Amino acid sequence: MKRSEINAILSDADEMILRHGFALPSFAYWTPEEFLVKAKQAPHIIDSRCGWDITDYGAGDFGKMGLFLFTLRNGLLSDLQGGGGMCYAEKLLISRQDQLSPMHTHVIKAEDIINRGGATLVVELFGSDDDGNFAEDRGGQVMCDGIVRTYAAGEKLTLSPGESVTLRPGDWHAFWGEGGDVLIGEVSTVNDDETDNIFREQLGRFAAVEEDIVPKHLLVSDYADHLG
Repeated sequence: MKRSEINAILSDADEMILRHGFALPSFAYWTPEEFLVKAKQAPHIIDSRCGWDITDYGAGDFGKMGLFLFTLRNGLLSDLQGGGGMCYAEKLLISRQDQLSPMHTHVIKAEDIINRGGATLVVELFGSDDDGNFAEDRGGQVMCDGIVRTYAAGEKLTLSPGESVTLRPGDWHAFWGEGGDVLIGEVSTVNDDETDNIFREQLGRFAAVEEDIVPKHLLVSDYADHLG
């Protein structure tokens, strides 16, 4: 993805988030230069990879397959493994109309996916085989707003604003906006996007960036190169 495209997506996403009554924390608006100055005061932001995240899953067509994310807060895997401390994470996501977030599951993370506003969110579901692999002939069970729901293989849940689904490890899922763009909330156990996204197809979690202009804000995938 070109950095100019990423900068434009950041601006559009910020406008949509504000339009739906959410405000991002102050570190969201640090310039790369400000982030570098403040890095020693903000090790947790860097280590837990809070902040802006835009991906085309390495496919090169963000409009067709991609996702905007902002990680508001995130614990560390060591807390989760130790059974105490900051064992949770929270994100805001934007799924554009008909923009696919492809079929995947998680080994560790359980998550609530919440339609925070906009159009309808469609979530396609499959179960796992006995080894945790994608099973095209298996369904399973999820909770929708606390109510247990049994799903068939390939069933598509439709979530209107305010509705949610709880997904556990082994629930394979893909999602997209239907009828317009959707602002999504994600509340989960500790999130590790580098190791805990298992895709059905061979895909990359982060986009390769072509630096045609300077970054407006750093992405979480920029931290290693820009902040050391």
